[in-house]
Amino acid sequence: MEIEETNIEGCFILKPRIFKDERGSFFESFNQKTFEKLTGLNINFVQDNQSISTRGVLRGLHFQKGEYAQAKLVRVTKGSVLDVAVDLRKDSPTFGKHFAIELNDQNNYQLFVPRGFAHGFVVLSDQAIFNYKCDNYYYKDAETGIKYDDPDLEIDWKLKVSEILVSEKDNILPNFNELNK
Repeated sequence: MEIEETNIEGCFILKPRIFKDERGSFFESFNQKTFEKLTGLNINFVQDNQSISTRGVLRGLHFQKGEYAQAKLVRVTKGSVLDVAVDLRKDSPTFGKHFAIELNDQNNYQLFVPRGFAHGFVVLSDQAIFNYKCDNYYYKDAETGIKYDDPDLEIDWKLKVSEILVSEKDNILPNFNELNK
């Protein structure tokens, strides 16, 4: 496995070593020792989540506040998504900036999203299975987010607005500048 830095400090891509032959392929999707060696982080993932969504479904941009903040290690096991992380760390030089990457079942990349980020994805394929590890448990009362189409963030979701399907809950999230008043 190799690590690739992104334009946002603390957010990085993990690229697995994939073994392929006439029978198919194999790769190690997670190894705590390798993760710690590559990243220098000692993170204890305590919860695994999975979502199954169809083309155009956009989930996010979500995060949990305060002591309930979560770091995530995300990947796609079927299909393709555009995955987005937005830096909400006020003391960061990339505060308010985002990083986007296509994660799919061909590249098998994983994105590490540290605490202090909003996170979301949109499905680019007919269907996608999206998996993520979290280093903190979900706590409903700490859940919030940022509206996916916030003009200040300028996120290109790679789909037409008419193709995007958003839940009612996500559609009424505040804009970035409303969070920072």
